[in-house]
Amino acid sequence: MKSEKSGDEKWNKIRIKLIGGLFALVFVTVLARAYYLQIVTTDEWVKRAERQHQKTVQLTPARGNISDRNGLPLAVSIEMDSCFAEPKVMDNIPDTAAKLAPVLGSSRQELEKKLTENKQKHFIWLLRRITPELRKKIEALELDGIEFARETKRFYPNSEVAAHVVGFTGVDPGGLEGIEKKYDKDILGNMGYLITERDALGRNIRLKGTVIKNSSKGNNITLTLDRNIQYIAEKELTKAVEDNGGKSGMAVVMETQSGRILAMANYPTFNPNAYFRSPHSAQRNHAVADSFEPGSTFKVLLMAAALEEKVISLKDSFDCELGSFSIGGATIHDTHRYGRLSVSDILKHSSNIGAAKIGRRLGQERLSVYLKNFGIGERTGIDLPGEATGSIRGGHWYESELATVSFGQGVSTTAVQLTAAISAVANKGVLMKPYVVEQITDENGNTTQQFSPQVRRRVVSEETARKVSVMMESVTQPDGTGSGAAVEGYGVAGKTGTAQKVDPATKRYSSKRVGSFVGFVPVKNPRLTILVVIDEPQKSPYGGIVAAPAFGAIARQTLSYLRVPPEKEGQRPVVAVAAPAATSPAPNEDPAAEGEIVNSDNGEQMPNTRGMSIRQVMQLMEKRRLNIRLIGSGRAVEQEPAAGRQITPNDHVWVRFAPSA
Repeated sequence: MKSEKSGDEKWNKIRIKLIGGLFALVFVTVLARAYYLQIVTTDEWVKRAERQHQKTVQLTPARGNISDRNGLPLAVSIEMDSCFAEPKVMDNIPDTAAKLAPVLGSSRQELEKKLTENKQKHFIWLLRRITPELRKKIEALELDGIEFARETKRFYPNSEVAAHVVGFTGVDPGGLEGIEKKYDKDILGNMGYLITERDALGRNIRLKGTVIKNSSKGNNITLTLDRNIQYIAEKELTKAVEDNGGKSGMAVVMETQSGRILAMANYPTFNPNAYFRSPHSAQRNHAVADSFEPGSTFKVLLMAAALEEKVISLKDSFDCELGSFSIGGATIHDTHRYGRLSVSDILKHSSNIGAAKIGRRLGQERLSVYLKNFGIGERTGIDLPGEATGSIRGGHWYESELATVSFGQGVSTTAVQLTAAISAVANKGVLMKPYVVEQITDENGNTTQQFSPQVRRRVVSEETARKVSVMMESVTQPDGTGSGAAVEGYGVAGKTGTAQKVDPATKRYSSKRVGSFVGFVPVKNPRLTILVVIDEPQKSPYGGIVAAPAFGAIARQTLSYLRVPPEKEGQRPVVAVAAPAATSPAPNEDPAAEGEIVNSDNGEQMPNTRGMSIRQVMQLMEKRRLNIRLIGSGRAVEQEPAAGRQITPNDHVWVRFAPSA
């Protein structure tokens, strides 16, 4: 009996140990599983829980601002209301649709169908980014199940000004053109969300008190553009194209020594706030994306290469064959019957025959190398999307091809390329990289990226650049082809261009032309390099007639705006922008009423500009030859001299602007 009892005790102890071990194993397993779920994979399960108990609706993220170099806004994001519906809580959908449809501008049938099809949903968009007035109308209906959420909308306060550079965004927040597209990742903020909770059975809880989650504004972009210079360039380009019956046009204003683009204009233009109303061709930045044959403006690069290689000197002269010259089976013509011309006069009078003979002396290999060094046939690297490369003939050039390339045919360039190449001559032979973004800052104003002038390479010596500059200045003299580009008080160096266009169907030169003028000012210390191109002008095919005057107008107004002192003694910079004619004051009316210039025997009286926009002030001062300076942005709040004071072209006039209250 004793042994049996002892055996039972042992077995009981074994069973207790087995059960205890089993419980321990289960405990460890549960503990390990809990650790795995709560520590190792916690993020995954939180997301699963949120998906089960929360519904998210994406909201348009806020984009950072784009401004000009003075901080004036070119693109901003403004908060607007978006209207949404909660069909699941609506008691009478037909009645709601009947009342709401006229306000939303849709048909009752369409709205009722949309709400009915989504009857089991707690959220559908009805109309996004509406005006405050429309929200008030919707709220006045007091409809159950109609709510609002705050979203952002891209707005371009200057409409067409700088539209091709700034670009625009689509219905979704992505950039489609210009800086908006190139720097989309920097400008675009983090996505915002509408969050709604679900109950334990998975049913949506009504969206009252919705919050926005994970929303932050993108980075801000500061451009090298100056809004006022951009306006000047666009206005004068538009005038030049329309006055000459042109198809389109381009203008570029570059800071000579740095490569900063101060203005880039295209005609026709468009309003980025309603880009969908304009054809794609009007939205295209032709100054960057399109190439064209430059014509005689190329003779500047030819002269620089030939002088640098010492195959010609300023003492040399060439027989221009009285306007007709056969070479390599082709006949080259000049517009006039020139005899023997000096190297400088070949550029001054734009002789194709003289250029062809200089090109033959230089040779294909050396000319090709210099053109490439000037940046022709390669992208400049400008920070805008869709840049074209232009082209230079490859392989062996026939004698006639060498001749035509020498005066800018059979080769193509972009407006930005050509502006940069001529800037190299103005900048003592150094080629700079053109750019349009000055800096990128975060939401708190901290600089995240800063862009500075970049030297690409030296193309010619300082001495060669100086000689070519002197030759180019002769072009704008009274007997030169570009006399229309002259600016009173300043030396202007430039070159006209007239090129035939190739018919895309026949691949042969047509009767259509491209007229252009490119140059820099002042000659002694260049500040601005400006290019104006007019496509298919009807009034005249010559760049000296259709493009040079626009160059002169842009240069004159920009030099005055930048307060660049004149090179010649006794001269002062003047503004020559176009304005409506002055009207006589009504009886008993203040002679200095808003927007009015009053003539008197001793000159003119300063108008009252208070409350006017920058554009209105500039238009007001047209043809008034006033040395005016514009400060700030918004509406005019202060001016000097005071309204009614006598003013002359020698007086310093300024108007200060501030945002409206």
